[in-house]
Amino acid sequence: MDSLFVSLLQILLINIVLSGDNAVVIALACRNLQERHKNKAIFFGTFGAIFLRIALTFVAVYLLRIPFLNFAGGLLLLWIAVNLLRGDDDENIEGQSSLSGAIRTIIIADLVMSIDNIVAVAGAANGNITLIILGLIISIPLIIWGSQVLMRIMDRFPIIILLGAALLGYTAGEMMLKDQAVGRFLDNMPWNVNLFLPIILAVLVVLVGKWGGKK
Repeated sequence: MDSLFVSLLQILLINIVLSGDNAVVIALACRNLQERHKNKAIFFGTFGAIFLRIALTFVAVYLLRIPFLNFAGGLLLLWIAVNLLRGDDDENIEGQSSLSGAIRTIIIADLVMSIDNIVAVAGAANGNITLIILGLIISIPLIIWGSQVLMRIMDRFPIIILLGAALLGYTAGEMMLKDQAVGRFLDNMPWNVNLFLPIILAVLVVLVGKWGGKK
């Protein structure tokens, strides 16, 4: 019984620590929606992402064996971050189409960033599917609450939008470095490229996103 409690606590802590990026994505994707659509986007986007995360947990062990999976996920996350930032300058947003677009963005981004989360949770649960699902279910209100708080902060302090997009760029860089095939290649590069790649990508997301938005 004690071991189950400790494992559940580990899963909760992992979800709390690793769900920050997910909350950022939700807040960025929903910030331009009409007020009546925001809660719908958060609800359906979060629950859709959680459902896919639970499904992927069953094949978590095999995900890490796929070469270039983390690298491809990092590239996709970069594209999502840039497009979310470009949306900051879009003043003509149609409610219903934006709602479906926000839900789609939340699910795709969460799916990409959940690779590390899934593997970490599966390891802490020692293969106990009940613990994995319970931990993910408990983490849902944390993600929803965090995204709502971030949206309010973004409304008051627009600089947070840039920081959020930069964080996604940084996360994409970390994903690329964790890829077994690409990581080994970068380790042999001069000038410690692996130390600076996440920072470079964070800056790149902000520059490309803002420049593209103005264009």
